[in-house]
Amino acid sequence: MPIFVQPMKPLRKPFRLTTLFKEFFASQQSAGLLLVLCTILSLVLANGSIGESYRAFWNTEIGTETGGFHLKHSITDWVNEALMIFFFLLVGLEIERELYIGELSDRKQAMLPLMGALGGMIVPALIYCFFNFNSLETLSGAGIPTATDIAFAVAIMGILGNRVPMALKVFLVALAIIDDLGAILVIGLFYGSGFQWEYIAYTAAICGVLYWLNQKQNTNPWIYLCLGVLLWFSMLHSGIHPTLAGVIIAFAIPFQDGKPNTVSYRLEHKIQWPVGYIILPLFALSNTAIDINTDIFSQLLGAEGLGIFFGLTLGKPIGIVLFSFLAIRLGIARLSENISKTMLLGAAILGGIGFTMAIFVDNLAFANPKQIELGKLSILLASACSALIGYSVLRFSKTKP
Repeated sequence: MPIFVQPMKPLRKPFRLTTLFKEFFASQQSAGLLLVLCTILSLVLANGSIGESYRAFWNTEIGTETGGFHLKHSITDWVNEALMIFFFLLVGLEIERELYIGELSDRKQAMLPLMGALGGMIVPALIYCFFNFNSLETLSGAGIPTATDIAFAVAIMGILGNRVPMALKVFLVALAIIDDLGAILVIGLFYGSGFQWEYIAYTAAICGVLYWLNQKQNTNPWIYLCLGVLLWFSMLHSGIHPTLAGVIIAFAIPFQDGKPNTVSYRLEHKIQWPVGYIILPLFALSNTAIDINTDIFSQLLGAEGLGIFFGLTLGKPIGIVLFSFLAIRLGIARLSENISKTMLLGAAILGGIGFTMAIFVDNLAFANPKQIELGKLSILLASACSALIGYSVLRFSKTKP
């Protein structure tokens, strides 16, 4: 009598690392190291013999004001409000890819970084509010310590090499991507200014056309480019931050099956290099031209400085670990068997590296240039501490066989 053996099901779903995810990870790793160099260079130049002219250069206004349109901004503002749209486009395309065919397409795998990112936003905001609850002037900065910088965090992971399992790298990248999406929503909801309803109506109309094109599976990239420019222009004048147009365009472009011949794949592949090696370095150079003096160091111990510093260095790891373990305990998420609790803690500490998005929110949270510079310095100090501590924890943690 023949014996039929039931094949055993795998205990864990294998990671489906897409080619673009690997490219995304590699580009963010080297871009993060470049960001470190650009930040150091900018701080040195801003506080050296040419410091005054260097800072003045980034504040130089270019553009025009004609026909009621305000298109005259400083170079820094053009970087933040125009060039950074491509960074948001890249993040949007990667979020879309991960949701459809990547690590976020599996519910239990997605829930761990999702819950970690949620905790990593809520707890830092609460810590910032704790330090600033008596100061309405600085309370608007609660969104600053809620964002994790993908490039810097991935760069630290890259330095550690094989000591860090791929499962942990995937967790951190997924968490940072979800974190960025959360920061985008925070910017859209809380950091708009002087809404112009006429332009909001134009924005809604353009979004309607983009939705229609998506439903029709239109794959002409030039149509999306032209509509993207119009969307950016209308959002710039609507009071909604214009870089959010990048995310809208990313989700409007039909994903289809995500193969190399699709528009979504080709576009993400093409913009990775300019975003990582041109746009983000320009962002770092322009936004870290900070005049560091004795006055600003004394202000670091004020409510704003302490709220940002401890929001990132303590709030991030506490929130990420607490919410991650809560999700595991409730059975809605699972921790990879290759990740130890110490490794998860190390990754959570790296979540306190808040460079790009944190500085972006800092620029929107305050109107006073001194407050903005103080916020940036607090972010840099907190990010440096998080990077060093997170690296040390992961460097000396035991890897699982």
